[in-house]
Amino acid sequence: MEIISEFLSLSTRGFNDIINLTGPIQDKLAALGLKEGQVTVFVPGSTGGVTTIEFEPGLVKDLSEALDRVAPEGQVYHHDARWGDGNGFSHVRAALIGPSLTVPFQEGRLLLGTWQQIVFIDFDNRPRRRQLVIQFMGQ
Repeated sequence: MEIISEFLSLSTRGFNDIINLTGPIQDKLAALGLKEGQVTVFVPGSTGGVTTIEFEPGLVKDLSEALDRVAPEGQVYHHDARWGDGNGFSHVRAALIGPSLTVPFQEGRLLLGTWQQIVFIDFDNRPRRRQLVIQFMGQ
């Protein structure tokens, strides 16, 4: 069994910028030639998250609006009072979504549902340059 760490660099807009990672992850898997195992996608940092959704414009907007309702910008957050950076809402959203996701693969293909895609969400209150960790474990 092999463990291979890869990285994926992204430029984001912040403010719930949702980016489909499925293609780039599948491409990395194909290039490695692994047939069976699992891949973990991890976001270093505390204002981004990884999950799965049906990546279509309506649902992308629905998810963003839901996150705005759950942890709205412009509210009082203790984090903002301590650090003054105005991104307390970003940290709360990231904690709710989570920093990682593990997906199995078989015959060199990610075992995702028909309408399921892996997405990264940047919650921060400014554009960012992100480097995600993509770790493959398999044979």
